[in-house]
Formats: sequence, structure tokens, C-alpha cells
Amino acid sequence: MTLRARAATVEDAPALAALAALTFPLACPPGTDPADAAAFVRAHLTAARLAAHAADASCDLLLVEDPATPGTPLAYALVLDDAPPVGTDVAAPSRKVSKLYAHPDVHGTPVAPTLMAAVLAAARARGAAAAWLGVNARNTRAQRFYAKHGFEVVGTTTTRVGALTHDDLVLARHL
Repeated sequence: MTLRARAATVEDAPALAALAALTFPLACPPGTDPADAAAFVRAHLTAARLAAHAADASCDLLLVEDPATPGTPLAYALVLDDAPPVGTDVAAPSRKVSKLYAHPDVHGTPVAPTLMAAVLAAARARGAAAAWLGVNARNTRAQRFYAKHGFEVVGTTTTRVGALTHDDLVLARHL
């Protein structure tokens, strides 16, 4: 199976929104109310929001699709021009890896590493010296994945999902 990442288009947005609705709750820590996770998805990960990111020249919305079923995303990432949280040690200029999610059926396969390579290449192409992201402090699987790709803890932040404020680690890597 030959995998490749590509830029998402506005036409990919509905399929990406379906993948986002499936994958976002999996990244939430135990105890997150499923209704809160669903509300977060409805507010931030809709087809319309993802289409806007795909159309925004300042964003890199990337996907890896199923080679057997073109147009079916297996994983996606959103890379933005966004400043890291105050107090973190991130080289400037930097790009934020806002989203990087893979379908649970492809965890442990080359899909996510293929996407990560494209994320880092996209950040380099925009002249970034570093890439950074936030990951839930209890999501050790994601932390291991990011560490394998050169990311290190450079600070902390929080993310609010519904009524709960979650502790996140800020990870960064030089490009």
C-alpha cells in the first residue's frame, strides 16, 4: 500500500468532518462527558469550518487517504500560524499543529508517520523554525508518537471541553 499525504480541498471537508467526529472524542481524557466532546466537534470541527481552513491560504489542511478508496481520509492534520502559549520555549517563527488525528483502525500503521512528515514539510516550506502542539497530559499514546517524531515538552497549557478544563502539555520541535 502506497501512502501519500496531500493538501485537502473544500470538497474533502464533509469526509474530514466525519473523521473528526470519530477521532476527537478518542483523544479526550477519561471522564470527558461525551455530550461535551460532541458539542466541541459541532462548534469547531464541522464541514463548514474545515472547508474554511482548506480555502485559507495561511493554513495547511492535510490528509492521508485510503489508496484503495480515494477520497476516504484515514488521517488529517491542520497546521496554523498561531503563537505558542506564553512561557513556552518555542523557536520563532513557528507553526501550530492544531489537529493531527488518525482513524483508530490505522493506529500503529505508517499512516500517521506519513502525515507527520507532510506536516513538518509544510511548516518548513512556510519558513518555520519550529512546530508546536498541545496534547492532553493524560494521552500517553499521543505523547509517545510525538516524541518519536522529535517533539519535546516545552510547557503547559489548558483546553476547555464543556465544563472541564483539561491539562495539556505543549510540545515543540525544531525544523
